[in-house]
Amino acid sequence: MYLRFTSRANTDGSVVRYVALAHNRRVDGKIKPDVLMNLGRVDQVDVEGLRRLAASINKHFGDGDGPADAAEVGLAAGAAPLQVINARPVGATWLLDGLWRRLEVGAAVRATTDGRRFTTNMERVLVANRAVAPMSKLSAAEWVCEDAVIAGLSAMDEDQAYRAMDLLVDADTAGRVQEAVFFAVANLLNLEVDLLFFDTTSTYFERDEDDGDDALRRYGHSKDHRPDLPQIVIGLAVTKEGIPVRCWCWPGNTNDQQVLAEVRDDMRDWKLGRVITVVDRGFSSADSLAYLRRAGGHYIAGMRMRDGNDLVNRVLARQGRYQQVKENLRVKEVNIDGQDARFVVCHNPEQAERDKQHRDDAVTRIEAELARIGEQRERDRSRPPGDKTRKRNEAAHLRAECALRDHPTLGRWLRQQPNGRLRLNRAKIKAEERLDGKYLIATSDPHISAEDVALGYKNLLEAERGFRDLKSNLLLRPVFHRLEHRIRAHVLICWLALLLTRVAERATGLSWRNINRQLGRITQVTLAGPAGTVTQSTPLKPEQKAIYQAISIDPPVRISVFDLT
Repeated sequence: MYLRFTSRANTDGSVVRYVALAHNRRVDGKIKPDVLMNLGRVDQVDVEGLRRLAASINKHFGDGDGPADAAEVGLAAGAAPLQVINARPVGATWLLDGLWRRLEVGAAVRATTDGRRFTTNMERVLVANRAVAPMSKLSAAEWVCEDAVIAGLSAMDEDQAYRAMDLLVDADTAGRVQEAVFFAVANLLNLEVDLLFFDTTSTYFERDEDDGDDALRRYGHSKDHRPDLPQIVIGLAVTKEGIPVRCWCWPGNTNDQQVLAEVRDDMRDWKLGRVITVVDRGFSSADSLAYLRRAGGHYIAGMRMRDGNDLVNRVLARQGRYQQVKENLRVKEVNIDGQDARFVVCHNPEQAERDKQHRDDAVTRIEAELARIGEQRERDRSRPPGDKTRKRNEAAHLRAECALRDHPTLGRWLRQQPNGRLRLNRAKIKAEERLDGKYLIATSDPHISAEDVALGYKNLLEAERGFRDLKSNLLLRPVFHRLEHRIRAHVLICWLALLLTRVAERATGLSWRNINRQLGRITQVTLAGPAGTVTQSTPLKPEQKAIYQAISIDPPVRISVFDLT
């Protein structure tokens, strides 16, 4: 960093010199000066003030022998020392702000709100807060003022936070914001949108009752294992790279089979071209798969194997040779007469061993519990028929058998005899043995290979990873909002945060947790003294600089304020 002098000749022949604070940076292999701050005409600059500030900075950060304590360091001519008046992390929020501009999220919101917005994008603050330090919208306003640096924004209040949410959900009517943002990402990253992976999850609310019919917060099948709380159902479509494409919100009692038609129609409006939709077993009803084939679409879908479906039994009964795809994956394609879909049987030898071990452990537990109940019942038979202890023990035996029969994992291996007693279902155990390590996939695409079908279906884990990050890193749940449009805005903010973090992960090869931790160590410090105020960020370490370079975003400027008094 240095003082850069320039000259300008006036029409009367006089020459005026100007001074600026500058530093050199490399652009396309060439060194170019970058002006950080214009200090004005040389003959009008407070030279003594500059000297005092330079002396103070040198004693604070130079290699001199002066005292390290700022309270003991004096300015020139015995002036008071510089004091640190503010220090806040800037690295992660700076990165997210750069991604926000590159992906044109603010432009997409602005284009759909007819000018009803802030002079600065308040939505970016809520998204950055969700990615860096998730907290409530009310706390996010305080976070902006006290705990983080957001470029171009020094303060934010609660009303602005809620108004930003309202504007965001209004702008995303029919998914317009999500569409504009995704296509910007697809063009920027050159994404291939030939496979779309879709799945659903649920998130709950901290309240006891739902809102009744036609409301969003309803009781339903909870994938968070909280059936005691009302919830909403969230759908997520991602690419094979894990980049989120779009999200949906439905009432908490919505069934998976009910949403696939809406998802297909919404994505068809985006005109993505040839797309194969990949879905899990919960969406594999005949009507849902037929709807996915409308307008030339295709699907890859997992099939239920344990519900007694005759078609599945016919597929599994076909003989054929497995093809080794990976070390732990073999595939076999099966064609059934009268079916236009192709079926691929996948086998994982390692999973087969785990399935067998889990089943053997379950059978061992059941046999031990049945033996215990039987021994106690035999001992009670020696008591008189009217003995109170015998009656009490018999009731306890019945409760133990009912608990075993209704157990979520052990009950499937039992059958109840006409006399009410429980026995192991040996026929079911034998039938399950032939399914160890296997799963069945159906596809309507006549051209994709069986190997690509299997590998494409395995990439459905990217959607599940998206839900996992939404709920853990971004704290999607629990939701405390009451109004429907605020609930939808909360989900949309989490989706935008997931999108930005996925783009950062894909560019750097690092997890967002590591990126956030590394960049969180970059701090913006403000020093003040009689000579003036200077705000600068801490020097970048090599790993921090590599993150910004990988995403093609300039790091925070070293000096952002240079104010002489």
